[in-house]
Amino acid sequence: MTTHRERIQGSLNKETPDRTPVALWRHFPHEDQNPESLAKATLEFQQTYDFDIVKVTPASSFMVKDWGVEDEWQNNPEGSRTYTKHVIKTPQDWESLKPLDPLTSPHLSGQLACLRLIKQNLSPETPLIQTVFNPLSQAKNLAGNDLLLEHIRKYPNAVVKGLETITKTTIKFIEAVNDIGVDGIFYAVQHAQASVIDLDTYKDIVLPFDQETLKPAENLWCNMLHLHGTDVYFSLLRLLKFHIVNWHDQETYPPLTEGQSLFKGVVCGGIRQDTLQNGNQADVKKEAKQSIEETKGRRFILSTGCVVPYVTSHENILTARKSVE
Repeated sequence: MTTHRERIQGSLNKETPDRTPVALWRHFPHEDQNPESLAKATLEFQQTYDFDIVKVTPASSFMVKDWGVEDEWQNNPEGSRTYTKHVIKTPQDWESLKPLDPLTSPHLSGQLACLRLIKQNLSPETPLIQTVFNPLSQAKNLAGNDLLLEHIRKYPNAVVKGLETITKTTIKFIEAVNDIGVDGIFYAVQHAQASVIDLDTYKDIVLPFDQETLKPAENLWCNMLHLHGTDVYFSLLRLLKFHIVNWHDQETYPPLTEGQSLFKGVVCGGIRQDTLQNGNQADVKKEAKQSIEETKGRRFILSTGCVVPYVTSHENILTARKSVE
């Protein structure tokens, strides 16, 4: 019987799998405030659905709370939390930011503790990947998106100083994640969109920090890039090393099959978030089957373009899971 690990590795090796791999993940907006409860919720989710990859999905604030950011749960249907306090107010604040030690900083070390618990209780035959937000996404959460973009336009050198500090901290976090024995990282990039920042600015200011941040993950075999939003810069895949790419393929360019022609690794997606949240089981099954047929189930992991919305029914998640059988 093929294991989850063998199925994903086979897909990465361009083999035809025994069945199409499938992996979905979601936020746990109550449980994610505690390492033990998030670990328990993540493991129970996997025990319920038996996905081919377990992606650990803490609140995005876990990477910036140790700098003083605050957030709260305000019933967002995606399950994400709302930021209620930012710590970057002026350009000088970027330069005042100090690197953190993930082993001693409460929230970063708490996520490492959560990851250890999952690793200890998850089958070694199931790939485990940890979410990591890229430095610019973290900068957004430190300043708020509007102020960040204003500072990039007016005070790029100050922002670069802040990104240097964030990158140093993120590298140390990935090194600690690596020591726990994960199979990869899920690298979330939120600003690689034509409607948010132009490509030249991204390449000049942001890309060098992405490349530096990812160095300690180069020895892992199951790294996934998440390009969030619409009009994404898919061409960045030529400048970054990833095994899998995940994007909102049902809502924006490129479609799955074109993504496969542009990227030599594995594409991950095929189901709309809206279909999972608001569609019925027939809708979910139809989208899943269509995506499997388009890709012939090769170099493809069935998923959604981002998280499974928090309010999605058990029946719809189960339908997505069973659609590959």
